Amino acid sequence: MGVATLPGNGEIATDAVATHPLILGLQPAALVDHVAHIDWSLLDQIPGDRGGSMPVAIEELEHILKEVKAHKLALPDELSPMKTMAGGSVANTIRGLSAGFGVSCGIIGACGDDEQGKLFVSNMSFNGVNLSRLRMKQGHTAQCVCMVDDLGNRTMRPCLSSAVKVQADELTMEDFKGSKWLVLRYAVFNLEVIQAAIRTAKKEGLFVSMDLASFEMVRNFKSQLLQLLESGDIDLCFANEDEAMELLRGEQTTDPEAAAEFLAKHCNWAVVTLGANGCIARHGKEIVRVPAIGEAKATDATGAGDLFAGGFLYGLVKGLSLEECCQVGACSGGSVIRSLGGEVTPENWQWMYKQMQIKDLPLPDIRN
Repeated sequence: MGVATLPGNGEIATDAVATHPLILGLQPAALVDHVAHIDWSLLDQIPGDRGGSMPVAIEELEHILKEVKAHKLALPDELSPMKTMAGGSVANTIRGLSAGFGVSCGIIGACGDDEQGKLFVSNMSFNGVNLSRLRMKQGHTAQCVCMVDDLGNRTMRPCLSSAVKVQADELTMEDFKGSKWLVLRYAVFNLEVIQAAIRTAKKEGLFVSMDLASFEMVRNFKSQLLQLLESGDIDLCFANEDEAMELLRGEQTTDPEAAAEFLAKHCNWAVVTLGANGCIARHGKEIVRVPAIGEAKATDATGAGDLFAGGFLYGLVKGLSLEECCQVGACSGGSVIRSLGGEVTPENWQWMYKQMQIKDLPLPDIRN
């Protein structure tokens, strides 16, 4: 892969990757994840809901990191008790599509000129992601502590407040030209740049895929989310079970089927992921339910939804049926939960290819 360098205009250039990637991810702020197995008792000392995602200030992030390092559980099969990697939902999806499925991908966003920024660039470029739309700016790169308990559930504390990010007025038509899909995650603090990206993407004829982010984001900023959905500009929407229930809170039925039906009124494709119970998807009048693939017990659920989305998108660009898209998503989502963090290990990609072979799904051309 090309080595990332920083040209004078503040954009990061990579050689040997597609100039017009098929799939673009919008992650306004590059993010670095610190992922660790922790003791349940630690979560009692940290404010906010268990299993949720709550933004924190840099001082609190540093305090949590210190606590985690003191409490972390070194599991026998883990090489390192804490893993640090490029993170964020969109980065997980894009990296997986590039590294595991061989789909040409790029990322739109900004990173700081700090150690975390360098780590993000190095991790994404190593995995073949085009970084020519990633702006490097003076300042901090966003960070997130992901705490994983014995059951594989995760509690996240992101620190985004002082982090650099790409602004709406920095996006250009050139960023989107020649691509087919824009992948993004709903976040009210990024609403302006999300709306600008969708407008430009639509002018360039791209499809738009959106993930609902977290049940807190849906609960607290539902009206803005509904406006986005009702615009008709979202072609594909992913929600997990908690987000789906939150979306329909106050309605008579809040089950996943009702949520998929609701989303399908506004989007071409609607997918509700159900963890160990697989997923429900709708496309027009077609409805499919596909079981999960792999272990019932996750080592770490981080990235499961992001990698599912990558597999589903691979299916769509390959022209697969709705059921097959869900099956590839299930194989991909099942591969990332086998180890710590949102990045799939080489042996777990091999596991995924094997599962795809068993299901007679078309394998990526890049398997090694």
